[in-house]
Amino acid sequence: MISLKQLHYALAVEKTLHFKKAAEMCNVSQSALSTAINEFEKQLGFSVFERNNKHVLVTGDGQPILDKAKKVKLEFDELLLLSQSNKEPFSRPMTIGVIPTIGPYLLPKVLPEVRKQYPNFKLRIQEDQSHILVDKLRAGEIDAAILALPYPIEGLMGFDFWQEDFYWVCHKDERPSKVNEITSEELEIDKLMLLKDGHCLKEHALAACSLQNKKQDTDFDSASLHTLIQMVAGKLGTTLVPQMALDQLTHNESELTAIHLNEPGPHRTISLVIRPNYVRTNELSILKDIFTKQLSQKCDGN
Repeated sequence: MISLKQLHYALAVEKTLHFKKAAEMCNVSQSALSTAINEFEKQLGFSVFERNNKHVLVTGDGQPILDKAKKVKLEFDELLLLSQSNKEPFSRPMTIGVIPTIGPYLLPKVLPEVRKQYPNFKLRIQEDQSHILVDKLRAGEIDAAILALPYPIEGLMGFDFWQEDFYWVCHKDERPSKVNEITSEELEIDKLMLLKDGHCLKEHALAACSLQNKKQDTDFDSASLHTLIQMVAGKLGTTLVPQMALDQLTHNESELTAIHLNEPGPHRTISLVIRPNYVRTNELSILKDIFTKQLSQKCDGN
């Protein structure tokens, strides 16, 4: 009979495409893993993996089996969580993914309070881009993902906990006089610097300014808001910063000034995204409430 252990080993081989690395991932010897995979394939009646001394590949017959194995493992993991759902909140570890344009600005504001209320909670954070986190969430590799919406999350559920606008940041010498609000029509688009393609923050900023169809003529390619802020401080251009990040990015930059972007908002929504049948929704609701309260207190007046 095919066992969960065999499925676990096979999925590790699929992920690493290397028997030794898969064995290390599963904390077993390579011979034990190879034996289990061989027995797995014998029971199926065909090869799941094609291997030689240099390469491991998934066969055409093997891929549907591994796809189904992922679903079986995910359901089994959910079963274990469900059996423990009557325990105290946050008595078990949780892994949450977060995108780079949220993590550095959200986590310092909310984690101290989470730690204060639940000192024994073992929270693991994975930082990556939205599409990677969505794939990991669907595969059951993480419990939830903190994403900026709008973003395609078909088949998943979102618990919104924060809405915010963008602020236009410029050098104080370039600030228009007696202006406390600015519209997209008043921005000098040629001087506006945004993150490189692939970051949803760029898409949200362009959408807020109704600039989706306008091409920027720029000589830089930044993946960091910190880098953009330093460039603004050097009078190389201007940028747009979400409210959540404003204090950290401009606190020590006396040469900079920030003006609210006066366009219909909110310009982006921050959400805890989960699988529809995820069984720890009560705990995520607690986190959501903590996040909202802390952000309301610490972002007020930006």
